[in-house]
Amino acid sequence: MSQNLHRPRLLPLALSVTLTGALLAGCSTSPTGRSQLMVVTPDQAITESKSAYVSTVGELGTEGKLVTDSKTLNRIKTITGRLVTEAVAKFPKTANWSWSVAVIDDAETLNAWCMAGGRMAIYTGIIDKLDLTDDEIAQIMGHEISHALANHTAEQMSRAVLINAGLQATAAATENNQYALSGTALAAKYALQLPNSRTAETEADRIGIELAARAGYNPAAAVSLWEKMKKAAGGSTPEFMSTHPSPSNRSKTLGKLGTEMLALNPTLKKAAVYPVTMVTSTSQLQ
Repeated sequence: MSQNLHRPRLLPLALSVTLTGALLAGCSTSPTGRSQLMVVTPDQAITESKSAYVSTVGELGTEGKLVTDSKTLNRIKTITGRLVTEAVAKFPKTANWSWSVAVIDDAETLNAWCMAGGRMAIYTGIIDKLDLTDDEIAQIMGHEISHALANHTAEQMSRAVLINAGLQATAAATENNQYALSGTALAAKYALQLPNSRTAETEADRIGIELAARAGYNPAAAVSLWEKMKKAAGGSTPEFMSTHPSPSNRSKTLGKLGTEMLALNPTLKKAAVYPVTMVTSTSQLQ
């Protein structure tokens, strides 16, 4: 299984930033208070993500892989809509995001993602092969939404830009185009293929499990989800785990967080469903 299967491509912006721009990098602060080095601003990441989403999901739509089954769509829409209600309550500026989900008909791919700006996808493989409960789907989508809320897309793109800028400068100084070509490939790999950092994963775990609990989904499902994921991995690496490193103590940490988060909504009262767009055709991507 390709580790880059249907991964959105965000290269154009990364390749357009020069070393001068990289040296003018700014700083941002994540929702957990961590300092983030930013070459690519969150707004730029949202703009690039929109283009990448249109391209990636458009291609999948042309291949006939966008799910239109009303039962599946309503299930994902309800779960995700409740999570987004809590995301907007915690981060009011995201009310202007283009919250949307494409359910991808791909029985072999165990994956889900959320891009900057709230554009999401989840694959039927991860739902069906892991026999996910609603609570477990909420943990996946809450985690992915949290990557967007914490500006992790912009952060990853920024790292890729800095690496590429350095290699472009080397290419110019040595008049060796090999460096420039390597920079292009390396920027792509760092931005899209390598795992999220442990720090980013920890942030997304904490924000995501809180969103799910506030939305009315049992935080204990975070533990059962990762147990299912580890079992499914076997001798291979599912797409989701290729970009979401799982330290051995992750389940234990999530278990402790779950107890804390359950106190925020002890009765697991369900949140209102935010109007999330379900993408079922390429015409919705304009």
